[in-house]
Amino acid sequence: MKYCARCMYPENARPTIIFDEEGVCSGCRYHESRKKLEIDWDDRLKMFEQILEEAKRMAKKRGNSHDCIVPVSGGKDSHYQVWLLKEKYGMNPLLVTFNHAFNTPSGNRNLYNLVEKSGCDFVRYTAGLDSVKRISRYMLETVGDLTWHYHAGIRTYPFQVAVERNIPLIVWGEHGFAELTGIVSLEDFVEFTRWTRKEHDMRGYEPHDLIGKGGITDQDIAPYIYPSDEDIARVEVRGIYLSNFIYWNAKTQAEIMMKEWDFAPIAYERERTFNLHSKIEDHANDVHDYLKYLKFGYGRATDDASMEIRHGRMTREEGMAMVERYDSREPSSLATYCDFLNISKQQFFDWLEPMRDTRFWQKDSNGEWIPTDAIFKHEIGEAEERARVEQVAERTFSDENRRMYYNPNNPPEKTGDPALDQASVKFRVM
Repeated sequence: MKYCARCMYPENARPTIIFDEEGVCSGCRYHESRKKLEIDWDDRLKMFEQILEEAKRMAKKRGNSHDCIVPVSGGKDSHYQVWLLKEKYGMNPLLVTFNHAFNTPSGNRNLYNLVEKSGCDFVRYTAGLDSVKRISRYMLETVGDLTWHYHAGIRTYPFQVAVERNIPLIVWGEHGFAELTGIVSLEDFVEFTRWTRKEHDMRGYEPHDLIGKGGITDQDIAPYIYPSDEDIARVEVRGIYLSNFIYWNAKTQAEIMMKEWDFAPIAYERERTFNLHSKIEDHANDVHDYLKYLKFGYGRATDDASMEIRHGRMTREEGMAMVERYDSREPSSLATYCDFLNISKQQFFDWLEPMRDTRFWQKDSNGEWIPTDAIFKHEIGEAEERARVEQVAERTFSDENRRMYYNPNNPPEKTGDPALDQASVKFRVM
C-alpha cells in the first residue's frame, strides 16, 4: 500500500484521494492551500456578511423571526457556528437537530449546553428506534454502514424545516471531505447540493431505494426525503459552508467555545483515537470507524493524526505511533450494536467479508483475515523527509493541550461529571 509522504493516509482513503509527483496527498495540499493560495479572507468575509444581511432582509420581508438555520449536534463545530452567527453578526438562527438515537452522555450534555447558552429556538426530530434498527441493519449488511440514517437525517431534515418555515439560508461548518482528503478546492466555493448529499453522505442511495428492503416502509424513510425542486426554488433555500469564508481551525474554535460557552471535551481515553474534543457526541462512531478499518485498513487515529501533522503539532513518527495504538482496536461497544440489531458478532464480520480491500487484507492459512501492511511498518525515506511540515512550538501532547488530546503520561484531570469522565458502552437515545 502506498501512503502519503506527509500524513498518514493510504492510497485507498475515502471518498477519494490523489497523490502528486512528490508523494503528497490532495488532503495535505488542500490544507497547505489555505495558507499559500492568494485568498483574500477579508474579501470572503465581506461576501459572507452580505449573505447574512440578505438573509436578514428576506426574513423581515417574509415576517419570519428566524433568518437562518444551523444544523447542530452539540459538538464543537455547531457551538462555534451558533456563537459566531448570534454573538458577532446578530443573527437569530433556528437550531435544528436530527436525533439519530446513538448519543453519548457527553453529547447530550453538550447539546443541552448549546441550547441553554445560545438562548436560540431549537427543533429536534428524534428517529424512532424501530425504524433506526431496520435501516441500520439493512445498510450495515448492504454497504457496511450502520449510521447511514445519521447522514441522511442531518443532511435532509434541516431542508424539510427550511421549506416548512420558509427559511432560505442553512449554515454548515466545514466541508469535511475537503479537510480530510482534499476532494474540493477552496477556489470551488462549494455549496450544499442534493447530489452531494446523495453521493457523498448517503452512499448513492435515496431513501425510496430502501423501501421493501429489510422490512423498511414508507413511514421509516419519511425524515430522509429531500424537498422537491419546486419547494426548494420557492423558498430559495441554499446551504453554505463557513469554511469557505473564514479561516477554519477546528481546535482553536473548540478552545474558544470552551471559554465562551462551556463546551466540554471528555476526560477519558477513547478506544479508537487520542482526540478528546472531536466527534465525542456520536456513540456509534467507534463501530462506524472500526468498519472503515475492516474495509480499508485505516481509522479515526489516521484521520486525527493526519490533521495534527498538517498543523505541525505532531511529527510523522508520533503519528505512526498513534495509528499503531488505536486503528486496529475492536471497540467494546460493538457488542451493544450487534445486540441492538439482533445479530451475532460472527454475522457482523461475515457481512463485512466481501467489502474488505484485498490490497490491505488477506486470509491466512486458517482462513482468518490479516492486515498485510500498515504505515508504521514503512521506513521514513527521502520523500517523507522532504515532505515534512515545519513544526510549531505548540505540541499535540503538551501540557496546554491536556484537555484536548489524551496523553497516557499526562492524562486530563477528571471533571466530576460522569458524562465527561466515564465512557459508556450503551448509547443514550435522549
